[in-house]
Amino acid sequence: MTQRYDLAVLGSPVAHSLSPVMHQAGLEALDLTGSYVAVDVDERGMRRYAEMIRDGELTGANVTMPHKRLAAGLSDALTETADRAGAVNTWYRNDGRLSGDTTDVHGVREVISRRLLPTANILILGSGGAAASALVACDGMPVSVSARSTSKATRLINDTAVEAELVEWGAAVAGALILNATPIGMRGESLPRGLVEAAAGFFDMTYGSGPSPALLEARSNGLPTADGIDLLAAQAEESFRIWTGMRPPDGLFERVARNASRSANAPPIQEGSE
Repeated sequence: MTQRYDLAVLGSPVAHSLSPVMHQAGLEALDLTGSYVAVDVDERGMRRYAEMIRDGELTGANVTMPHKRLAAGLSDALTETADRAGAVNTWYRNDGRLSGDTTDVHGVREVISRRLLPTANILILGSGGAAASALVACDGMPVSVSARSTSKATRLINDTAVEAELVEWGAAVAGALILNATPIGMRGESLPRGLVEAAAGFFDMTYGSGPSPALLEARSNGLPTADGIDLLAAQAEESFRIWTGMRPPDGLFERVARNASRSANAPPIQEGSE
């Protein structure tokens, strides 16, 4: 009997999600039977889909804004990285139990490697779920955290159990790779002045309808950069592997996501990281 893969992305809103085009392309490229759909759900809907995966009605699901922390709480088991990050973006069935993982952590590491981003010093901006994944991904590297709320940044460091320095919001760190895990820039907003100027690289974990002012500045300064679609594709590849046991063809997910984003003039989304 042919294995069928019934998959979904759960969140609200999800109408403009790029996940369906990536995963459908992966299924077709590998000649796998199945489908991947976007489903707008509230908390009650999340609980229903959790049961569908436990019962085997659904192979698995991605989880995006605003339900990643809820997904962690609904899971029967968490991977170590999901437990540390306190968030889940990938659900799958394991021995009849609902298991949760965060492939965002894998995605951050993969993008840093693919884009040859410098890691001698790292500055993470933000204190939410995206920042948590970034911090866990950078465990063992020289890393600092900066957020508008000092108490939230401190709690983030403590919750993830990553050794990191606390930096005042807006303070530049010379020679650092900046990981922007805030929504700043998705609608054309600018980061505090001087941050990018002092940086050695820039990784915008979110994306909107076009490059953010900070990303454009980093590129004009000749810095190595990465963006939210890089992350979206890398974390999606890992989710696909978890569900199917296979990897999509190299570069496929990024290519179809960028094409879909350009053709749809996609509005700001934080799907890959928050």
